[in-house]
Amino acid sequence: MSGFVSIMRREMRLAFAAGGEVLTLLLFFVIVGAIVPFAVGPDKELLSRIAPGIVWIAAFLAMLLGLDRLFRADLEDGTLSLYRLADMPLSAVVAAKVIVHWVTSALPLILVSPFLAMILAMDTETFWRTVISLLLGTPALVAFGTFGAAITVAIKRGGLLAPILIAPLCVPVLIFGVGVIAPLGGPDQATVAMLFLAALSLTAVALSPFAAALAIVWGEE
Repeated sequence: MSGFVSIMRREMRLAFAAGGEVLTLLLFFVIVGAIVPFAVGPDKELLSRIAPGIVWIAAFLAMLLGLDRLFRADLEDGTLSLYRLADMPLSAVVAAKVIVHWVTSALPLILVSPFLAMILAMDTETFWRTVISLLLGTPALVAFGTFGAAITVAIKRGGLLAPILIAPLCVPVLIFGVGVIAPLGGPDQATVAMLFLAALSLTAVALSPFAAALAIVWGEE
């Protein structure tokens, strides 16, 4: 357990040492949402109707920015090879990276979401649904992103390929995420979408460390 915590601390230090990446991610998230009102006009009713989709597209695109740094630096400096020789399973190392990646990429997006909600003319209820939706759905995006980064870590310019590979996996997350915020069938549909979103995240987070570890081993061999 101490090794797991040590890896998390190391990943947190590295993430905050490169603080510019977190700031870039936040600015990208806000800019994507801010550009839309200029494109569709100042119609508040239209903005509030399309706001859920805008938020999720912005979150998805923003979280793609940090995928390449998950394993690339560790591969280049030899740390990834040392992890494979450690007493701790490689899947546990990946799990620590998944947790830290969510804290340093998804959580900041959720914290700045009130600013985006104001830009998109969301009401209070829609805003809280957005927060719940992001809390439930972003772990799945992080897990899928980790898997994609692991598959492409040994490939030159694999950071460009990873988003293409994980995009189909993320489509159900986007569908149910929007369903939580703006249910077409009423409150019951929102509850169902919420349960499906939570199930997707739990399944993805539980399986991604093992799948990513296996991909890393195969990639290095």
